[in-house]
Amino acid sequence: MNENLPADVADVLAAVLDADTPVHVALRRQVPHLTVRERCTCGCGTSYFELDTSEAAPALTGPGAVVAAAAQLVTEAGECPGEVLVFARDGYLSWLEVCSWSDDTEVTLAAAGHWLRTRS
Repeated sequence: MNENLPADVADVLAAVLDADTPVHVALRRQVPHLTVRERCTCGCGTSYFELDTSEAAPALTGPGAVVAAAAQLVTEAGECPGEVLVFARDGYLSWLEVCSWSDDTEVTLAAAGHWLRTRS
């Protein structure tokens, strides 16, 4: 999606932003203009974006910050250790959050990407 993004971020955005949903299509068009401004220091992979809005049109997500996409994570064993959320602010990609619901399974962005690719 974007060679300037870390592989784990690009992988999860590609998996979560559905190519058939109009809002997601508009958000996918922003990805080539996206960079990671900052990442969470705990290791989860949550990423905060910077976007050149002069190069990308906003998606119709509504005003303020909204969850523009979400995906529940399911392991090969059928456990649900967390989810990933893609946030947009005023129609522009803003951050990607990794949420853990389990103390037993480490939930990182790389693990999330793996689980999203292997879901049926």
